Amino acid sequence: MKVFTAEQIRYWDQFTISNEPVSSVQLMERASEALAGWISENCKNHKKMVIFCGNGNNGGDGLALGRILYMKGFDADIFVQNPKGKFSDDASVNLKRLRDLSGISVRDFNEAGQYNFDNRTVIIDALFGTGLSRPLEGAYKQVVDLLNQKSCIKISVDIPSGLPADEIFEKEPIIFKTDYTLSFQCWKKSFLHPETGRYAGKVIILDIGLHAQYLESETTENFVIDEKLISDIFKPRQDFSHKGTYGKVTIAAGSYGKIGAAVLATRSALKTGAGLTFTIAPECGYEILQISCPEAMFIEGGSKMITDFGSEDTTVYGIGPGLGTHEETEKGLLEFLKKHHNPVVLDADALNIISKNQTNLNLIPKYSVITPHPKEFERLFGSTENSFARLKLAREKAKEFNIYMVLKDHHTQVVTPEGNIFYNITGNSGLAKGGSGDILTGILASLLAQGYSGENACILGVWLHGRAADLAAEKYSKESMLPTDVINTFGDVFEELNKIAQVKL
Repeated sequence: MKVFTAEQIRYWDQFTISNEPVSSVQLMERASEALAGWISENCKNHKKMVIFCGNGNNGGDGLALGRILYMKGFDADIFVQNPKGKFSDDASVNLKRLRDLSGISVRDFNEAGQYNFDNRTVIIDALFGTGLSRPLEGAYKQVVDLLNQKSCIKISVDIPSGLPADEIFEKEPIIFKTDYTLSFQCWKKSFLHPETGRYAGKVIILDIGLHAQYLESETTENFVIDEKLISDIFKPRQDFSHKGTYGKVTIAAGSYGKIGAAVLATRSALKTGAGLTFTIAPECGYEILQISCPEAMFIEGGSKMITDFGSEDTTVYGIGPGLGTHEETEKGLLEFLKKHHNPVVLDADALNIISKNQTNLNLIPKYSVITPHPKEFERLFGSTENSFARLKLAREKAKEFNIYMVLKDHHTQVVTPEGNIFYNITGNSGLAKGGSGDILTGILASLLAQGYSGENACILGVWLHGRAADLAAEKYSKESMLPTDVINTFGDVFEELNKIAQVKL
């Protein structure tokens, strides 16, 4: 799914109006019907809808929504800054339609402080849409501050009021903190970053029938990884195939006391379909790996730490989990990178070793995959003010070094050498545990070995990792799920993918 800027979305609206037999007020009605449909289906036990409307088109959506919900049997109360003030043309039309109904009151913001927000009330925010270019001020700031203190269920129309669509405000502004954002047609960039996405709650994308031609022709560098993209990438296993068909993976991981990381990465590579899997680890991990991962072949790379990484052109290396940053390991890794020129997957301590000297970045083979979390990224490339700035720097570095970058976050980002960004929306906070990144290393190395392109391996890999974590959380809870539980749900994810592939045939 493409992620468009606020400006592109406005053009999309205009394109739809120009190329369909639909007016702007009819398009507003279409959006409000979609909003009302979701709310009436999901808020059946909350009969009182309190809608706060601005005087622009987002407010117009709210005014139309109030009328439609009232007609569906909900109680609806409307608040505006000044009921006699100036509204946009389409909002004015819907304000008039609303006033033609008896039973709906239109109140001033000043009355909100005395309103009875009981436990059956749903607060709906339709103050400002994607056109907001500055922090909230005056009466709008005051009413949002008031509403944020209420414990009612909260829903935002298109985007939480006070939240910019494409950037982050410099100072900490007042922003409506919602439980659900019912957004139109596509994700907004601010939903996908930790500093801003925390205001949006659960994001629901509503299809309001904006013109498909614009979606196809308009270009962007930002995408959300959705099921359609995954179904286009995934390659079902062929009947007439053998272990050589699905490539060879070599996991280089582990040191004394950290053999578990090697186990997780190895099991992950095995469970995601690699034809042959080898593990380079220190001798102290031999029995552990042979017992826990009997399907993988052991290669001794040292005594208590890896000092010899070998170098073979017919395998895809996944290097870093539990490696340690010992002097002998550092020397061995850098020697390996100097003579190995095929793409590799680098994670954890492999990245920490490389970050010790900026010239080491030039040793990373072209089209390799690196998977830094925020602190590892900072060690490699320097600190940034926020995740927006970090992503911008990541794009620059991915182009400079011709590598794929998997930026681990709540919504992990895949950054390509061409500068495209793919946001992953599967996964949950149950992955915030040691070992989760080791699993991802195994997944990515396995998919590369199976012949997926670097871009597709990263996209499918982060999606699969997150989807398995979602299934594990359903079974064990976010608190109790372990990285091994995530590995054990890979089969369920592949079952889903194969069913989708069968439907496409």
